[in-house]
Amino acid sequence: MTCVVHARGLRYRYPGHEEALRGIDLRVEHGERVALLGPNGAGKTTLMMHLNGLMIGDGELEVAGLRVAKDTLTALRARVGVVFQDPDDQLFMPTVREDVAFGPLNMGLEREAVQHRVADALSRVRMAHVVDRAPYQLSMGERRRVAIATVLAMDPTLLVLDEPSANLDPRARRELLEVLETIDRTMLVTTHDLPLAAELCERAVILAGGRIVGDGPCHEILADDELLAAHDLELPAGFDLSAVATRSRPAVGAQHGT
Repeated sequence: MTCVVHARGLRYRYPGHEEALRGIDLRVEHGERVALLGPNGAGKTTLMMHLNGLMIGDGELEVAGLRVAKDTLTALRARVGVVFQDPDDQLFMPTVREDVAFGPLNMGLEREAVQHRVADALSRVRMAHVVDRAPYQLSMGERRRVAIATVLAMDPTLLVLDEPSANLDPRARRELLEVLETIDRTMLVTTHDLPLAAELCERAVILAGGRIVGDGPCHEILADDELLAAHDLELPAGFDLSAVATRSRPAVGAQHGT
């Protein structure tokens, strides 16, 4: 596996609409944390849905060492973990334990191995204390971290997060960021939260009109006021980008799957 994501000329059109993706070329290396930015309707979610085969367009797309196609979907979804914006789309079992165990059990793992994965995944998102609680009893921030645990329990190569900080209060957002900073996976984060992108990701890609219009070091992209303004993006008033430490990219080989 030479990289985690390699898209070449990726295109997708919804029936009766203009193309949502218009020839995307994108390469994500092992260990990178990439913020995928852009206005509503830019194609971010469409691209995200391609990464584990929920959508399959034209062009070429390889993810986690597999060509995205109908005959690779089972293996692909074991390697690509997608965390949706609404955790209730992923939490449907009576208890947190059962939700986190669901994926590994369906992979055919032995009960003892599943128990280990559940304990490890919940520990990594700081939610081990809720293992026997019902998801509906948890706050939004807690449910989001449990949703991340359901994906980590599958031991994915790539972690894809859709608007992870949406609808979180400041404390829950900070706790989520602290958790994400410790997760040793290649990560693609779609977000409108530019400060979170600055704090978490070393690279940013801007998508607009189904095309990549910006790609580079996150702090350089976010410091380009003209580029941001052209695509309906802006940092909050008073946010000091220079005060945010640039995160070093983990060494290649330190990540799972390399």
